[in-house]
Amino acid sequence: MEYQAQYITPDIKLSCYDDKFFKSEIAFEHHMLIWFISGETKIVQPDGTRIFRAGDIFLIPRNQLATIINYPKDGLPHKTVVMHLTTERLKRFYDNIHFKPAAAPQPRIMSFEEHPLLKSCLASLIPYFEMKDPFPEDIASLKITEAITILRSIDKKIDAVLGNFEEPGKIDLLGFMEKNYMFNMPMEKFGYLTGRSLTTFKRDFKKIFQTTPQKWLTQKRLELAHFQLSQKKVKPMDVCYEVGFENLSHFSFAFKKQFGYAPTALQEQR
Repeated sequence: MEYQAQYITPDIKLSCYDDKFFKSEIAFEHHMLIWFISGETKIVQPDGTRIFRAGDIFLIPRNQLATIINYPKDGLPHKTVVMHLTTERLKRFYDNIHFKPAAAPQPRIMSFEEHPLLKSCLASLIPYFEMKDPFPEDIASLKITEAITILRSIDKKIDAVLGNFEEPGKIDLLGFMEKNYMFNMPMEKFGYLTGRSLTTFKRDFKKIFQTTPQKWLTQKRLELAHFQLSQKKVKPMDVCYEVGFENLSHFSFAFKKQFGYAPTALQEQR
């Protein structure tokens, strides 16, 4: 995979690659504002799958679980401008304005399509990626502040997302895992998102599910894969990545071991 990430500051980067696709599971530490220059991205979440294409602008809230699959398209690389809206910077921003914290809504990816103000703000960063001199921090700060200000003018409810600095508290483990098992996260991350240390996460998991997290996750992912292959017109490769496996060969081996036949057999049967 030919991948390049060019940073003008730690919080602003130009991401570009031109291989067939690139997949990652995410639960970002900070909010991420993304503008698509070219390419296509499929974002898989428990409540559905969304497709973003060239020109789209969207915000991924922090600690949001998702599988992201990026593709080059129409002969052009997958290319995006990414701006990190860090907790530290947002705290400074909200310290300077009159703001009453509201109840945080259920986190969700927020789409702004091709909003002209956001597009202008993010497109204005492109010339800075071509500079040889360091990008001045004061300009970077102004650009990020501009983006936050525009977001607040577009969506009056966004303060409840950007201005919420709480860390995940201890939540219902059974409900969380049943909803998010298809995301291939380290156990430490599952523990953090459910408000537990790794040791407590494993202990609570064993008490509830009577098995280890890894065995349970593999079983659930295979069951979901079997359903999608038998009931929907989905290719084994797409199913493999969307249910949480890292590569097709491992998925095929585990699937055949579990069900006695290869994933392609269901395709042929259907």
